[in-house]
Amino acid sequence: MSAVIPGTSLALHPERFPDPADDLPRDQDPGRAILAGGCFWCTEAVFLQLDGVNSVISGYAGGDAEHANYEAVCTGRTGHAEAIEIRYDPAVIRYGELLKLFFAVAHDPTQKDRQGNDRGPQYRSAIFYQSEPERQAAAAYIHQLNQAGAFIAPIVTTLEPLDMFYPAEDYHQDFARRHPTQPYITHVAHPKVEKLRTAFPDTLKTPEAD
Repeated sequence: MSAVIPGTSLALHPERFPDPADDLPRDQDPGRAILAGGCFWCTEAVFLQLDGVNSVISGYAGGDAEHANYEAVCTGRTGHAEAIEIRYDPAVIRYGELLKLFFAVAHDPTQKDRQGNDRGPQYRSAIFYQSEPERQAAAAYIHQLNQAGAFIAPIVTTLEPLDMFYPAEDYHQDFARRHPTQPYITHVAHPKVEKLRTAFPDTLKTPEAD
């Protein structure tokens, strides 16, 4: 089974994305992950679908508080990346599972300082780690993906120590759900969510009964 990742020429082969061999130890898992993979509207939309994920907040990481606003970050000169803060239950979904879906579905980790037509360091692929075990788990999984031949191009995802995460403006939060017909959402975010549902259905939240 394969499908084209929206906005790229890469094919998604779920079998090329193994479960992480080295995950974050449960007793060192804070239940919080900060990931950057292009426009946060799209990554937020993907991770909100996952069972065990309690909340996803769009925001900025990698820069200072003074310039942690959309207008400044869009210049590409503040050091920030558009990122999401994922709060999750490690008893339901592991840190490594989040990484697996981050690489397999949420974005293209072979594009440096861009995602599709979104260009600039604010759209870089990055994992902002909060501890050394977290950094080691992320580095180990990137190595595992390279060994598995998950992508035809090198993974350029950076591992950056988390200083602070700054929530984005209110109008960015839960954007895809609130604006389902917005062109960017229909052409970029929705196909990624559908890819998740098709390729990894066992990861999804159970629909709530009426």
